[in-house]
Amino acid sequence: MDGHDAGDNKQSTADMTQFVQNLLQQMQNRFQTMSDSIVSKIDDMGERINELEQSINDLRTEMGSEGSPSPLSTSKKPVDIKKDEGSA
Repeated sequence: MDGHDAGDNKQSTADMTQFVQNLLQQMQNRFQTMSDSIVSKIDDMGERINELEQSINDLRTEMGSEGSPSPLSTSKKPVDIKKDEGSA
């Protein structure tokens, strides 16, 4: 009986090893899929940010060519008012 039990233990160990290897392979595949998805989304976000930056630069150029005051000059007025209030 000891020989039979040893054979069962070896088979059980082999089965468990195969099960764990399959499980680890499935996990690795899932992580790789998630990683690829994340990298793809980051690339998409980078492209969108570049497009947004280009749009902002285009708007700045348009504003400059129309002779409109820059956003910086309008933002200075509230700061000046705050300085006046602080000195009073």
